[in-house]
Amino acid sequence: MSKVWFVTGSSRGLGLEIAKAALAAGQKVVATARDASAVMKALGEQENLLALNLDVTKSVDAEAAVNAAIAKFRTVDVLVNNAGYGHFGPFEEASVDDVTNQFNVNLFGAMHVTRAVLPGMRRKKSGRIFNISSIAGLQGFGLSSLYCSSKFALAGWSESMSMELEPLGIQVTCVEPGFFRTEFLGSSSAQYVDAKLPEYESGVKQMRAWLDGKHQTQEGDPRKLAEALLQLVAAEKQPAHLLMGSDAVERMHDRIARDTTETQHWTSVSVSTDF
Repeated sequence: MSKVWFVTGSSRGLGLEIAKAALAAGQKVVATARDASAVMKALGEQENLLALNLDVTKSVDAEAAVNAAIAKFRTVDVLVNNAGYGHFGPFEEASVDDVTNQFNVNLFGAMHVTRAVLPGMRRKKSGRIFNISSIAGLQGFGLSSLYCSSKFALAGWSESMSMELEPLGIQVTCVEPGFFRTEFLGSSSAQYVDAKLPEYESGVKQMRAWLDGKHQTQEGDPRKLAEALLQLVAAEKQPAHLLMGSDAVERMHDRIARDTTETQHWTSVSVSTDF
């Protein structure tokens, strides 16, 4: 059965591949981006496609885009909160605006769009929501604190929403990809800040060299991630969290081992605080 997909950040990267896969599978797609002309350039004119301008940081824009989607296709069945970017650099040198902008896009933007689609999903007692997080929401990385904290927050919100909405027939998955071969590490989706304080210079150079080395050599195939989401939508039950990529699985095992070791080591202190 054809469903209506609403995908944010659809002009490139994972969002574009998800929109392409859904269209190829005969689905209807509302593909949004700050500049809808970039979506049209990438996907072309198609009967089942509606390209819309959407700045996810503005709740009124989110409501307008969802209303336009419903006017065109009558419903939204699948929401993919994909829009995001990464801020990389020392926290001490990050401005208040840097912090606000990172959370406005990666967390509050997803909240604005979700809030706009929920009334329709709640009324029909069905819906699928995918929040695209990252392995940076599983395990922190030095000199990436703004990006990581926004993704940790997205994961926590997503897990809570999965519990809140499941009784209403709406399923939520926090998708946690590793490194996928998109333009994310390029200047279009990443904001790199050079260290002004000498104490951070060496670390920033090492971090930038590592990420530059990853750019366009990432292990993950965006097309396969998109196909995996199509499989999840077709499944009766989707998970609250889903790792994507072998590196994501490896990071999770690292986190489990670290947390297990620390929990065991500090158990006596942890339990000593009870009455």
